[in-house]
Amino acid sequence: MTNYVLVHGAWHGGWCYARVAERLRAKGHRVFTPTMSGLGERSHEFGGHINLSTHITDVVNVIKWERLDNVVLLGHSYGGMVITGVADAIADKIATLVYLDAMIPADGQSIFDMVPPEVLKIQLDGAAANGGLGVPPTPAAAFEVNEKDRAWVDALCTLQPVGCMSERIRLTGAYKRVRDHVYVLAANWGNGRGFRRYRDMVKGQPGWTYLELPCGHDAMVDMPDELTEILLKSAG
Repeated sequence: MTNYVLVHGAWHGGWCYARVAERLRAKGHRVFTPTMSGLGERSHEFGGHINLSTHITDVVNVIKWERLDNVVLLGHSYGGMVITGVADAIADKIATLVYLDAMIPADGQSIFDMVPPEVLKIQLDGAAANGGLGVPPTPAAAFEVNEKDRAWVDALCTLQPVGCMSERIRLTGAYKRVRDHVYVLAANWGNGRGFRRYRDMVKGQPGWTYLELPCGHDAMVDMPDELTEILLKSAG
């Protein structure tokens, strides 16, 4: 039995992993899909007090209170920021870090530092239209989610607290002690300075496994069977 903790990206919630979690649990594994503060079913908590540190603490506390060890910790998109911070805080609890079309931050970086200038402008303009507190969701169509699931994804995505995007992560380097790292690129989405730069960063590096899925950005929605197989293999 393996302990899986699946961390969603910006605007999403634990709901986006329903298909993958069902498949992993059917194999006898423990699966946690926490929704982070201010999002999804916790959107009633939304406010200016929520930032990246809040979300890192959300996930650290799941691992702490559920008494989890040897965790396979996956982060999607923005969730790459979160799982890096979690692993830096509790590296001894993590066996494998899986970055699913996700950002890989360096110490002192924020989401706003890492996105292309044209994306940053859209996000800042969107936040300004929401009192400076929240960045509106990117439409599922823009993420190239399959057409059948776009309405479902759009209906459940919510504002992302702006502090999650603006706060710069602080890392000690302890996260580098995690034994195994996996990068999964959603190969059918993104161009130019998109997530391929993280692919280029890790491909061929010691301790990293690199994989691709032929789908849009929300691979857990588009290809749950294939992602489940990757997670099963990542547990060794």
